[in-house]
Amino acid sequence: MPYWRLSGFYLFYFATLGALVPYWGLYLQSIGFAPSEIGSLMALLMVTRIVAPNIWAWIADHRERRMRVVRLASFLSVVAFAGVFAGRSFWWLAAVLLGFSFFWQASLPLLEVLVMNHTGARPGAYGRVRVWGSIGFIASVVALGPVVDARGPWWVLPTILTLVLGIWLFSLVLPESEARGRAPHPEPLLKVILRPEVLVFLTVCFLMQVSHGPYYTFYSIYLESYGYSKTLIGALWAFGVVCEIGVFLLMPWILARANLRTVLLVSFLLAAARWLLIGWFPQNLPILIAAQALHAATFGTFHAAGMQMVYRFFTGRHQHRGQAIYSSASFGIGGAVGSFYSGHAWATLGPAMTFGIAAAAAGIAFVVAFFLLKKFRQD
Repeated sequence: MPYWRLSGFYLFYFATLGALVPYWGLYLQSIGFAPSEIGSLMALLMVTRIVAPNIWAWIADHRERRMRVVRLASFLSVVAFAGVFAGRSFWWLAAVLLGFSFFWQASLPLLEVLVMNHTGARPGAYGRVRVWGSIGFIASVVALGPVVDARGPWWVLPTILTLVLGIWLFSLVLPESEARGRAPHPEPLLKVILRPEVLVFLTVCFLMQVSHGPYYTFYSIYLESYGYSKTLIGALWAFGVVCEIGVFLLMPWILARANLRTVLLVSFLLAAARWLLIGWFPQNLPILIAAQALHAATFGTFHAAGMQMVYRFFTGRHQHRGQAIYSSASFGIGGAVGSFYSGHAWATLGPAMTFGIAAAAAGIAFVVAFFLLKKFRQD
């Protein structure tokens, strides 16, 4: 496995996310957008994740050289994001974000398949490669916070463009031979998707990402309204991802002692607790730190267990589209719904109630998984 080349790709990909998620909302706020407009623009980043991974996975499944697809999509994401420098109107930025996200979202599901082909037989090993994405996120969010404090949110734009360029450059060194799939899956794809345990799994993943909507869209804006500096806000984001790194490294030990269903159930419960802590205690820094520590569960254990389930559900030539379906149902549809509802609830119901809705979504995911997701009870 080309460990360092894959790690470098992850590092730049999630460093881009580290600049985009915490600081993009602050940039939009700085140029005069209302909460509902910010929520809608953030939702567009997720909407393309519904369609784009499936389109690119279909293209990859019909090409012998799948890394060419990754390289093309990575290059076009650079070109598309450069459009942010050409205008500031709502509809212009909406068009730029749709184009950028359509290409940017293409590469990760294809890369995840490659990594899982090498690590899927060893539960938890995926985290040792994926951890470099977390390191990239931390480096980006910590470095950019003081810059935004001192120079303003505009500097988010050239930072993201530079990081997206890094994604493309690393895509150039990934070998084609490592990206080829395995033997065909014995069942049609639709039959796999319609299996009850797969539908339940996709449903709870959707609910989990719905619950993340207020956090990804308004967490930085929320804390800034209580007087926290952007440097401290960046440090809180980074601390959450440090905890995520810890749990990725511990996943082999965790999965040797707990089945996938149990890991998911605990992740949902801790997510509900996290959103309530953030929503109701924004002025209490120790509580905010404790809530950020729960990122280890709300993203770390949840995503690592989810990736393992996708690897088991979708085998052979279904891997690319299975990964795309997981991405679309959770980060795509779930993320879009979460960003959209939080944008409208924020102004009408207030932050506390918006995070309360998020906690309810995570709680419903727990109930659904507890009663209906039983296939992995004994794994």
